Amino acid sequence: MRIYVLALDGVFDTGISVVLDALQTANELAEMSKLSGPRFDVTVVGMRREVTTSLGHTIPAKSAGRRSPPDWVIIPALGFKMPGPLQAALARPDVREATKALRSWATRGSNVAAACIGTFVLAESGLLDDHEATTTWWLSPLFRQRYPRVRLDESRMIVSSGKIVTAGAALGHMDLALWLIRRTSPKLAALTAKYLIVDSRPSQSAYIVADHLAHSDPLVERFERWVRGHLAQGFSLDAAAEATRSSKRTLGRHLQSAIGKSPQSYFQELRVEHAVHLLKTTHDGVDAIAAKVGYGDGITLRNLLRKQLGVGVREIRRYR
Repeated sequence: MRIYVLALDGVFDTGISVVLDALQTANELAEMSKLSGPRFDVTVVGMRREVTTSLGHTIPAKSAGRRSPPDWVIIPALGFKMPGPLQAALARPDVREATKALRSWATRGSNVAAACIGTFVLAESGLLDDHEATTTWWLSPLFRQRYPRVRLDESRMIVSSGKIVTAGAALGHMDLALWLIRRTSPKLAALTAKYLIVDSRPSQSAYIVADHLAHSDPLVERFERWVRGHLAQGFSLDAAAEATRSSKRTLGRHLQSAIGKSPQSYFQELRVEHAVHLLKTTHDGVDAIAAKVGYGDGITLRNLLRKQLGVGVREIRRYR
């Protein structure tokens, strides 16, 4: 399987290293274990012959110009964590050249994958329009603003849509690499994960700092403060609109724009977030915690943790 890893100036060091190391490890384990199936022929390509990483290291790269289409193109993150520097980077000539190359490869049959802030480069190409995708959770408000045609769900770790795959923040690069390995051999992917000591992370929800997203919009921030004071009482859209000095329609529109959720679903998300916090920081029983966040019993809370986060109480308490 031919894979191009598209490296641009400012590439996130950990991101590109994780992708390359995971695929190389998979190749080595496949040989060691005598597993059948294709190997990963990986080439680092760029718009320039040398790429400078976010930490100032130099990576040699094959020229992306006029190269034949690979089976997969992987776009690691750029090392810009805040909106201002990221938007400046996206306006660079090499990024514009990269989006042109991505469109060319995709037109000629290549699959395309991106992780973390690499999803912004992919979205710049237009290839994500009308597709489902995920991205770096703390930059999801900016992503929605720049790319309204993309159906974004930042709670998910991996989203596959047609011939395009996107992965979540930072170490979502590992989830993406394992997803690609799993397509050729589930057994090899499981073996690679064991050797690298990587747990399954089906969702970003457990890692999202909800109030970070809320602070991107003053109205959403007011709603978030109101929610945190009423978790045990239950949700009322009328009461929420009155408390935030807005209409129900305006409140819903601002929440959808900032975080892609309805008021009620965001209320539910904050309940689960607070329950996870209590599970990690207290020794309270599940029933007691359920009552503190407005659920009638621990069974409901357990089911929601499994449904929304993909993990249970035991897994959460392992990391406290």
